[in-house]
Amino acid sequence: MFVELCITSNFTFLTGGSHAEEYVDRAALTGMRALAVADVNSVAGIVRAHTFSREIAKMAEARARLEAEQGIIGPPKPAHLPEPYRLPIDNAPRLLPAARIVTEEGLAITALPRDRAAWGRLSRLISTGRLRAEKGSCLIRLGDLGSALDGMELLLHPPGAGLRKRVGPLLKRYRDDMHLVLAPRYDGRDAQRFTHLAALAKELGLPTVASAEPIMHHGRRRKLVDVLSAVREGVRVEALGHLAQPNAERRLRSESEMLRLFAGHEDAVHRSGEIADRLGFQLDELRYEYPSEIADGETPSARLSRLARRGLRERYPAGAPERVSKMLEHELALIAKLKYEPYFLTVNDIVAFARSRGILCQGRGSAANSVVCYALGVTSVSPEIGTMVFERFVSEARDEPPDIDVDFEHERREEVIQHIYQRYGRHRAGLCATVIHYRGKRAIREVGRAMGLTEDTIASMSSQVWGWGGTGMRSARLREIGLDPDDPKLDQVLDLVDEIQGFPRHLSQHVGGFIITEGRLDELVPIENATMEDRTVICWDKDDIDALGILKVDVLALGMLTCIRKAFGLMESHLGIDHTLASLPPEDPVVYDMLCRADSLGVFQVESRAQMNFLPRMKPRTFYDLVIQVAIIRPGPIQGDMVHPFIRRRNGEEAVEFPSDALGAVLGKTLGVPLFQEQAMQIAITGAGFTPEEADQLRRSLATFKKHGSVSDFRTRFIRGMRANGYDLDFAERCFSQIEGFGSYGFPESHAASFALLVYASAWIKCHHPGIFCCALLNAQPMGFYAPAQIVRDAREHGVEVRPVCINASYWDNVMEPDGKGGLAVRLGFRQLRGMAEEEAAWITAARGNGYAVVEDVWRRSGVSPRLLARLAEADAFADLGLSRREALWEARAITGEKPLPLFAGDLDGEGIVEPAAYFPEMSEGEQVVEDFVSMRLTLRSHPIALIRHMLTPERGAPV
Repeated sequence: MFVELCITSNFTFLTGGSHAEEYVDRAALTGMRALAVADVNSVAGIVRAHTFSREIAKMAEARARLEAEQGIIGPPKPAHLPEPYRLPIDNAPRLLPAARIVTEEGLAITALPRDRAAWGRLSRLISTGRLRAEKGSCLIRLGDLGSALDGMELLLHPPGAGLRKRVGPLLKRYRDDMHLVLAPRYDGRDAQRFTHLAALAKELGLPTVASAEPIMHHGRRRKLVDVLSAVREGVRVEALGHLAQPNAERRLRSESEMLRLFAGHEDAVHRSGEIADRLGFQLDELRYEYPSEIADGETPSARLSRLARRGLRERYPAGAPERVSKMLEHELALIAKLKYEPYFLTVNDIVAFARSRGILCQGRGSAANSVVCYALGVTSVSPEIGTMVFERFVSEARDEPPDIDVDFEHERREEVIQHIYQRYGRHRAGLCATVIHYRGKRAIREVGRAMGLTEDTIASMSSQVWGWGGTGMRSARLREIGLDPDDPKLDQVLDLVDEIQGFPRHLSQHVGGFIITEGRLDELVPIENATMEDRTVICWDKDDIDALGILKVDVLALGMLTCIRKAFGLMESHLGIDHTLASLPPEDPVVYDMLCRADSLGVFQVESRAQMNFLPRMKPRTFYDLVIQVAIIRPGPIQGDMVHPFIRRRNGEEAVEFPSDALGAVLGKTLGVPLFQEQAMQIAITGAGFTPEEADQLRRSLATFKKHGSVSDFRTRFIRGMRANGYDLDFAERCFSQIEGFGSYGFPESHAASFALLVYASAWIKCHHPGIFCCALLNAQPMGFYAPAQIVRDAREHGVEVRPVCINASYWDNVMEPDGKGGLAVRLGFRQLRGMAEEEAAWITAARGNGYAVVEDVWRRSGVSPRLLARLAEADAFADLGLSRREALWEARAITGEKPLPLFAGDLDGEGIVEPAAYFPEMSEGEQVVEDFVSMRLTLRSHPIALIRHMLTPERGAPV
């Protein structure tokens, strides 16, 4: 049978016109038993094709089981089958991993590895070319091929006359593995071309193989392919010329079509199937290549068990509760059974490095909120808090590694990233990619320009991008912005915009997802340079990694951890208090009183206006209340109408009822309202009879920012299962509606628990040490909702003395200093000034000694530029020298840093030029406030509104 071996997907960016999944779907519908996605110098898209092919196979198996159960013989009618088993598919096509290698000289060879070792060589070859070039490019040379293509089936695309002599060494080495590709051009001369190429193949001693070389799965994508070409070339579609597709023929072909196209060369058509039969490698073979993490001869299992038990003794000096001890043994047994010990040890070692450097970190994720991770110190969330869901995320049913995210201080995360590179080597560790897809404004801008729309029209349309709905809605929006919805060209543009949505545009760098392997990473997946210096990335994103079950550790950045660590440092140096996240006094009622007043400016996760509005209604009194507080003010729970029922039940305005004891056990802690992803999964398992695998698919559809699929696909299956288990239809639909409200914003309980710990920690510091909290928060900027001016104003309202920037007292960072009353005051640092670098502040403080007496001293002793002196003067930093802002600026402007003019040289050699003192009128309060905001974005003087309040408040008795 014919097998297509030269498919180009849209991961050959701005060239391919179809998703890899669409090719697989089309191949399945046409009965093709295998296909090869071979993008140019890339394997970025094949995991998606592999995953989709696997899903089709599972659907076919499920259909076969259902047919057997129902006694159906022959092709069943669609009505006999429940969703989602309605696809008329009997056999899933097998994905053949491949890549089209295009060299700098122009030679093109499609390489199809026969085994795992050959895949490793192909991956290293692509890595060589990509690490040699800038991000997004690949530079492979003929000399790189050498032995790199051993163990592969090679399809040689006809080389130009100038290359035929240069491919001699390759032909000599790989003659038994190589075929010459025959591909139609659909220009009326294909028959003569095939005859010519067959003669060339005979001359070279190569057999031929047929391919349609599709760049789209269906001919209807021709217009979109032209648009992509126009975007790639930076021209309008009408100016593409020979680069435009002359027809819609470069599509995936069935065997019958290929036999018709290659009449007289049928052997080349059938030879593709023979090649496919020799390819035994599948992407599933890439699994379980984790670092062994063997240290000093100790096995991973023994090492993890020893570290976990030792950590538990440290966490519970008086002895761990029996429940916690049993949970630890259960988790260790499950981890050992699934051989995930190396994963936990890798995370432990990364966290241990951070702790050794004084870098604050906190793990989160369902596996992170386990007793094992609590004992290892990966998380500080006690196992008694929340609902332990370890089995749901580390289970035999999922058969894939657990998920642990570790947040590090955002200012020091790079130290951790470079440590990972150094420890494992760049050949064993790399960051995941993030696929940048066409969405909204980008789609409108690039398609609009390619189609020749004016910039004004494109700007008007992109401004309404979130308003597009159905056809009627779209027409109404176009009329509102003055465009004609009946314009054929405009209608075509919008159709193309809809079609391009979700297409990959390019690869970017994941925020922190590291893939770490036991062997060479570049033999698992190609590595390439990132835009950021000293970063290397792979071409697969987190969904691809999850699909293959490959270890990934998320090394993420969190500004609040920077703030808390700096606050802990200030508390230790000034107050002698040594705290960690785990040692803070728990369940402090004064802290909860503060939160109930919505006094939470700057507090992690609960500082938004929506959270502040909800805090007095929620009235949190326990840590688990904070877990709920974090999770409930999210788009998912709000859209799913979960907020109001929860508050009514919490306040006793509505009875808390459960339709069954089984669901009561799932929803009891949230008063019968599903708030977390874990609850959605458990409702599906307990109430609707989902298998663990189906529940995991439901969880994936709820995952944050999921690009494809919808939870709505599970509706029929869910409601049928609930009805079968005795729940009434109204309850089943309401329950699914609430789960559906999660949409792309469902929040896991495990993440909420980790975040809640940071909520409590930041609230505790703000409550008991507001000055230190203000200082640390300012030093951790930029982060959070609020600008420095609001943070300072809030601190002063809490009785904190905040002192201005001073040339003789300030440092780069904001610091705490004695206030003369037995307390501490915040001294603003030079970092608050616009246009000042940390290095310049370091020179000023290093040369300060016993203090500066005049403005010129700063220039002479520290060597900073006159420009910086002027900035300091504008910020009123010389007030400690008895100079007003204008006086200091006058002196700063007199320092030019240049040699004196000859006319005044003699005067300067003597006593110098004596100028009369300049008189400057005193600045008004309003002028001072304006200058404060201009120079440092905050003021310690009057609030701007206070200066015009008399204009806003009518006099008593005056008419309103």
